[in-house]
Amino acid sequence: MNVLVLLIPVSIALGALGLVACLWTLRAGQYEDLEGDAARILLEDDESDA
Repeated sequence: MNVLVLLIPVSIALGALGLVACLWTLRAGQYEDLEGDAARILLEDDESDA
């Protein structure tokens, strides 16, 4: 039972950290152009790395 005293606050803190990270990515605009990113993977670059 004493373990729950430690595990419950740790799990709440990890959940809050995940929520903050999700909100941070939303504010940073990570999900603005999902179609463009998906198409960009399939397109071939004209530049060569050689």
